[in-house]
Amino acid sequence: MKTSDFEKRMRAGECFHNLRMLPAAWVVLRLDGHGFTRFTSKRFEKPFDATFHEYMIQTAQNLLERFQGLYAYTESDEISILLPRSWDLFDRELEKAFSLSAAFASSSFTIACGEAVQFDSRAWVGAREEDVVDYFRWRQTDATRCALNGWCYWTLRKAGKSVGQATSDLHGKSVAFKNELLHQHGINFNDVPLWQRRGTGIHWERYEKEGYDPVRGVVVKASRRRIKIDRELPMKLDYGQFIERIMAQPGDPEARKSA
Repeated sequence: MKTSDFEKRMRAGECFHNLRMLPAAWVVLRLDGHGFTRFTSKRFEKPFDATFHEYMIQTAQNLLERFQGLYAYTESDEISILLPRSWDLFDRELEKAFSLSAAFASSSFTIACGEAVQFDSRAWVGAREEDVVDYFRWRQTDATRCALNGWCYWTLRKAGKSVGQATSDLHGKSVAFKNELLHQHGINFNDVPLWQRRGTGIHWERYEKEGYDPVRGVVVKASRRRIKIDRELPMKLDYGQFIERIMAQPGDPEARKSA
């Protein structure tokens, strides 16, 4: 068999290699910590740990910068990275986007915390701006639901309930019931830090930086961009408008040159 024929036959087995994200579509890469329930159980405070959350923010920021995203959102052990429509890293190959984003998140978090962890990665695709808004509102709603459940579960556990008892006590219960349960234990869910209830956003912001032009001998101003971390995100319609403003921002042309 010719070497070229053998190579062609073997390459044919890479059946997903040619899959690419739809051109001009909005894409969100969502990464989840793999096995984090067990990993965090003996290492971090429950239901929320500020140090763990800082590791997640650092990992999300690294992903936003490395993958030239517009916006990163993190809640619990998940991170969503919104890519611009014009995103063209890795020729938009799904295999590389998944494998490299998961590997990069895993290494970033591992370096931050000092213990080996793994993330998995998937893609969400939307055609319209309103689809993207709905996606992030969906993830924020999930953050609020999980925060309330987590506070209730760990409040019961710390009060002496077993895993089974705490789970059974909360099964099928309403939001009102859960809020009242916390109230009976001296906890007002509305006073819980916003980053726990709404998640945290990381995005780019423009600012002016002063410099000096030695040729003309004058002070000049240049537009630059930097990372902003939002731990007090709005919610519902206000959050949707917040996402719309981020989508309307242009990407950084210099970032593409340096990729």
